Order: sequence, then C-alpha cells, then structure tokens
Amino acid sequence: MSDHSNRIKLEDQWKAVLGNEFSKPYMQKLRKFLLAEKSSGKQIFPPGDEILQAFNLTPFANVKAVIIGQDPYHGPGQAHGLCFSVKPDVRVPPSLVNIYKELEDDLQIPPPSHGYLKAWAERGVLLLNAVLTVERNKPASHQNQGWEEFTDQAIKELNDRREHLVFILWGAYAQQKGRVIDREKHLVIESSHPSPYSANRGFLGSKPFSKTNHYLQSKGMVPIDWRL
Repeated sequence: MSDHSNRIKLEDQWKAVLGNEFSKPYMQKLRKFLLAEKSSGKQIFPPGDEILQAFNLTPFANVKAVIIGQDPYHGPGQAHGLCFSVKPDVRVPPSLVNIYKELEDDLQIPPPSHGYLKAWAERGVLLLNAVLTVERNKPASHQNQGWEEFTDQAIKELNDRREHLVFILWGAYAQQKGRVIDREKHLVIESSHPSPYSANRGFLGSKPFSKTNHYLQSKGMVPIDWRL
C-alpha cells in the first residue's frame, strides 16, 4: 500500500499472511479510490497510520477471539482502527454502552468511563471492521470498494491456519461475513447487534464474554481479561 501512504505499516506476522493481497487488482483499485477521495478534499477516517490498527495491535499468532464490525465511526475524532472503539476522550457510543452493559451482567465488570478498547486488542481480541475507512459524516461510504475482500481474506486465513479461535458475530452483517468459519475448529458466538435498535432482540443476556473464556479454557488456553 506504499502509494496510498508511506505511513501505513502492517505487522510482520500479518504481512506474511496477507502481503500478497496488496498487489492484487482489487487492492490497486482501492488504493486509487482512496487517493482520489483524498485529492478531492474529502476527510477520510481513521487517519492513515491507524487504518490497519486492528492487525498491528493483535499479531496473527496472538489472536484468540475476533469481533467483527461493519465500518468505522464517521464522526471527527472517533475512528482509530478498532471496531466499536473510540479514543479515551470521546463519548462512548450507544452500541458500546450496551456492550459494557452485557459485560457487567456477564462477568460483573463495571463499565469503564471511556470507550477505548486497545487493551482488548493487546490481549488477543482482533477488533476487525469489514470496511476499514469511511468518509466524514457519510456512513458506509467506502463499502464495496475492496476492503471487504481484504478482511474476508484475513478471516479465511485465521480460519484455515489457526485452531480454537472464538468468532463473535453480532448482527446479520457480521454473521454473513463469518459464513466461511469452520465450526468444527472454532467457536462461533452469534446474537443480534448491540445497537440500541436491536440489543433487546438477543444481544443482552447472550453472555459472549464468559462463553469465550469457557471455550478457551476448555482448550487449555489462557482466558481473556476483559477488564478495561
């Protein structure tokens, strides 16, 4: 992705797994699209050096669980490359409020005062949006430009090369994205989306955090510390 931004760096383990993607036609098309958007003066989120943050904070071999989001927050200062997460000084978004509500109900972990999920990423939770960029104030504006193919490949590589991962799929979009996952090799946890519009239709009370840890422990792995 060197033409798009010299600042974009991909963590070495992920580079070994996904490096070939950057020379494929879809990625070259995506790079041109992003350059054209930027050249026309549009503001793109997250900043260039944070687009691949999910991969950089959670190396391939460290992944224990994967949470799949749709696309980045489109308000100024919100998106920083991890799905559902915002920087510490940004108001906690409604979906994350519900995630925290479920976390407290499930594991008795009180909600933090911030929405910064970096600690989860550093402990092995890949916080992956399906689409990695967005235009300011235009949700879903970068869908169907190529990012979905890149993140599909990331999910496929995890599915194929790793064992005993937990894929947490909230809502129909994430569940469709996770259709390639081998449920004999991995645990898939599905529920409605934590958005205020759907959280009461199966997300609240679904206990994804304890289910994840029980599964990891049953496979002889260290559970995830979900505290923030």
